Amino acid sequence: MEFKLALLSVKDVNVSKKFYKELFNQEVVLDLGRNVTFSGGFAIQEDFAWLTNVPVNSVIEKSNNMELYFEVDDFEKFMEKVKAYKNIEYVHEPKKYEWQQRVVRIYDPDHHIIEIGESMSVIAKSYLAEGYSIEETSRIIQHPIEFVEMINNEGII
Repeated sequence: MEFKLALLSVKDVNVSKKFYKELFNQEVVLDLGRNVTFSGGFAIQEDFAWLTNVPVNSVIEKSNNMELYFEVDDFEKFMEKVKAYKNIEYVHEPKKYEWQQRVVRIYDPDHHIIEIGESMSVIAKSYLAEGYSIEETSRIIQHPIEFVEMINNEGII
């Protein structure tokens, strides 16, 4: 068995397709009209209740029980893009976690949570470039030494 993708129920496939293309640079891999698959490995589906044969009122909006997660190399630049986009509803404003990652969560047009985090690779590279050892960087960003070693061995510091 092979997992293929996550599918999100949407009210208007065209509104959601535009949102994911413009804000998240998602390319459409397959467009079947009411069903669209994106390059990031997820899909959106209009008329989900019809497709799954469940009652329309059982498809709950804003359930806050799952999210799509994206990472960006330039968090500041992405936040500028979010602020320029119309009608973004925030789950929370940008914040920094103890592992040094800046994160923001927003809702898509159908109130699915989208998390956008600063790339952990970028964070590791910045600490290594500042002269922190692999072990110190691992401790600061709360990631395994093997992860930091892999980043260090890429030689892109």
